[in-house]
Amino acid sequence: MLQCHEADYCPPVPQPPQGRLGFVALLTRLRRNPLECWSEDLFREPIVKLRLPFTDAFVVHDPGAIKRVLLDHSKNYPKDAIQRRILSSGLSDGLLSVEGERWEMQRRTLAPIFARRTVTSFTMPMLIAANELSAKWTTMGSGATVDVAADMTLVTLNVLALTIFSDGIGGDLDEFRMAMNAYFSVIGRIGALDLLGVPKYVPRPGHRRLRATMAYFEAVIDKIIDTRCRGRAVHAKGPDDLLALLLRSPDPATGRQLSQREIRSNILTFLSAGHETTANTLAWSIFLLSQSPEWRARVMAEAERELNNPADDLADRLIVTKAVIEEALRLYPPIAALSRMAREADRLGDLAVGAGSLIVIAPYVLHRHRMLWDRSDAFDPSRFLPEARGAIPRFAYLPFGVGPRTCIGSSFALQEAAIVLAVLIRDFDMRLLPHADVQPLQRITLRPAHGLPMAISRRATQRRP
Repeated sequence: MLQCHEADYCPPVPQPPQGRLGFVALLTRLRRNPLECWSEDLFREPIVKLRLPFTDAFVVHDPGAIKRVLLDHSKNYPKDAIQRRILSSGLSDGLLSVEGERWEMQRRTLAPIFARRTVTSFTMPMLIAANELSAKWTTMGSGATVDVAADMTLVTLNVLALTIFSDGIGGDLDEFRMAMNAYFSVIGRIGALDLLGVPKYVPRPGHRRLRATMAYFEAVIDKIIDTRCRGRAVHAKGPDDLLALLLRSPDPATGRQLSQREIRSNILTFLSAGHETTANTLAWSIFLLSQSPEWRARVMAEAERELNNPADDLADRLIVTKAVIEEALRLYPPIAALSRMAREADRLGDLAVGAGSLIVIAPYVLHRHRMLWDRSDAFDPSRFLPEARGAIPRFAYLPFGVGPRTCIGSSFALQEAAIVLAVLIRDFDMRLLPHADVQPLQRITLRPAHGLPMAISRRATQRRP
């Protein structure tokens, strides 16, 4: 049952089952849309124990227990086999997937590119990408219909082309977008083989399609690396972007440089996680604003005021815009669920956890949990304004994870989303089409299942800087 007052806007979500699902029903819903598996009791109880065919599972939404799993005792809770299988498809040697000393080495090596000073220096390229999309939409004429979700993936790819890989991604951005969509659709499915613990080398449905997609990505990435390396042979100093760091920067602690496989996996990690999650965040933010005239007007007023001064601190001044984005991340977190495995026996709250147990923490459920949020299903960005944010429990809001493995690119993503959203809300009226069926679909990331068809009209505004 939705937790909303009559005056609230509660965005659509799959109806939760009222009781526990049997194994066959669970498999059916997991394959169709894992969001359909979260029963109503999980939104009310802090920790729920479930029985899977070969192990116990604990669905954990108690902030203290989350802190124990992801922070205090994180070494006892590595990624489980299901999550490792999902992330192994092209990302197995990158920061998102590696464990132990390999992860520590990569994290140290990659951290400088996401330092605050570096991220804020990308303000102007992010503005350029946003204004290029605005110019494209302007040429389409008033009342044109666009799939906003698809165009958000294009603008975030363009941001990567202008900042992270300053030589460009290469090839056709729309072709790359469609390949990325296919990639997430295949690797994001959880089936019976996963739940039964069948080794990952046993092919899953869609395996052949995934191999073709990975071959495409590898060809694009190899071309990016080859182009850069040939350029370095001619010029002593190339651009200071992420690719340059991957190619030339040693681990500050050991002096070891990333291998070719690690470079490729990390490039794919940032091309996928670095644009898909931000694109979805932008799509959900635009959708939510289209249903809230009050907050749309507040974002527009802030954008018209602050975009006139496009300095490096621009994103810091977009306070209302970022509150909207963070509320969109609460309602539609990019990563809807994460899982861990208990290496050794432990206790979470009043429950004994056996070695080998599966621990599931679902930000999608956590962010709507009845114990933790007032009007938990309502769209209310005021929760994230500076005067209110301190009331949110530290481990009740995890859009970027928490602890040692918190998302390294979170500040980059928030800055990018705030700048793009401000430009588009300043420049356009965006109206959801009457027939649009907007429903969240979990395929690793949380995306609009049927896109986001909207009619766009240019606002009559003054000349842009």
